[in-house]
Amino acid sequence: MWPLIIVLAVVLILVFFVAGIYNRLVGLRNRFKNAFAQIDVQLKRRYDLIPNLVETAKGYIKHERETLEAVIAARNKAAAADQKAAANPGDPEAMQGLMGAEAGLTGTLGRLFALVESYPDLKANQNMMQLSEELTSTENKVAFARQAYNDAVMHYNTARETFPNVVFANMFGFGPAQMFEIQDQQEREAVKVSFS
Repeated sequence: MWPLIIVLAVVLILVFFVAGIYNRLVGLRNRFKNAFAQIDVQLKRRYDLIPNLVETAKGYIKHERETLEAVIAARNKAAAADQKAAANPGDPEAMQGLMGAEAGLTGTLGRLFALVESYPDLKANQNMMQLSEELTSTENKVAFARQAYNDAVMHYNTARETFPNVVFANMFGFGPAQMFEIQDQQEREAVKVSFS
């Protein structure tokens, strides 16, 4: 009778131990998904500001249509990549696609702002100045949200890669999460949005 009770107690302890590992990984996965949702909110705000910025610039730089169209195309590509990544922030391929699309958008915005610099009337336009301030504020919020997301991903990946969690993580379908990293050196440089 006692051996059966001991075996049952060991099994129960093991079940609770594995359940604890599972629950901790679920909590950490939900935390990094929530952190990505915060990035998603800021990116959507950024994507909403860009058409207004282009419309404001359009009246002043009509003959620069190619640059304006490139900004809108990059914005649409980034928004589509964001939707795919938002559907599953744990998908490394979707995150890679988003990082690439964001790098392309940052590059085209940089070209637009360089072009705006050569139009004094556009630089002085009140609407353009307000939009650029909002975009700068949003870029800062995106940076903070990326940092929070990367911290959550680091905690999740560390938890799933440490022993004994690593034994159960793959068994329960807890794959590695992708950090939101800057891949292109040009993206590491801040986009100049000053109209002074």
